[in-house]
Amino acid sequence: MLSVRTIDTVIQAIRAAVRHLPDPSVTLVGKKWRSPYLVLISCLLSLRTKDSTTLPAAERLFRLADSPFAMVKLTVPQIERAIFPVGFYHTKARRIIDISRDILERCSGQVPDTLAGLLTLKGVGRKTANLVLVEGFGKYGVCVDTHVHRISNRFGFVETCTPDETEEALRARLPKKYWREYNALLVLWGQNVCRPVSPKCSQCPVRKWCEQVGVAKQR
Repeated sequence: MLSVRTIDTVIQAIRAAVRHLPDPSVTLVGKKWRSPYLVLISCLLSLRTKDSTTLPAAERLFRLADSPFAMVKLTVPQIERAIFPVGFYHTKARRIIDISRDILERCSGQVPDTLAGLLTLKGVGRKTANLVLVEGFGKYGVCVDTHVHRISNRFGFVETCTPDETEEALRARLPKKYWREYNALLVLWGQNVCRPVSPKCSQCPVRKWCEQVGVAKQR
C-alpha cells in the first residue's frame, strides 16, 4: 500500500503537472464569487455534467439570481432555460428552488457551514457538502467524487469499495494539509491523465509510485 510519506511526493508531482490547467468549475466559482451559496448551486449543476458545460450554465443562472432570496423569485422554466444543457436540468431546476427555499426558511438565508448542517439540505450528499466546505467556506473537507475514489484506490493509497468508505479512509490516512486541494487535483488528474479507461500511464510522472490497481489497459 502506498505510504503516507510517498503520498507527499505524489501530490507535489501532480500539483506541478496540472499547474497549467484551468481549475474545476466549482473551484472557479468559489474563487470568482466567494459565495458559499453559489458554490452549492454550482455543485448541484456539476453532477453528471462536464465542467465545460457547468461553468457557462452557472454564469447564466447567477446573472439572474445570486442569492436564495433572488432564486426563489424565479420560475422553474426560467432556471431550466438558464442551466440547459446540464444533465438532468429539469430535476436540478426544481431542486435549486427547493434548496433555496429551505435555506431561507430553516437557515435564515445562510448556507450551513458544517458538514452535518449541509447534509440536512434536501438533495445534498456528502460529496457536495464536503465540496461546499472546501470551496465555499475555505474549511477542511474530504470531497470524494468518482475521480478521487478511483485514483486513490488505483494508487494503492486506500483499499475501499465505495466513495463513503474512501472518504473515511482518506480522513484517517491523508495528511490534513492536503484535504482542501485533494479533490481539485485528482479531478484534473482524472480528466487529463489518469482516465477511467486506458489511463495515460506512459505520460504519468507518478507512475513509479502507483500500484495501478485495476488497470487492465493503458497508454
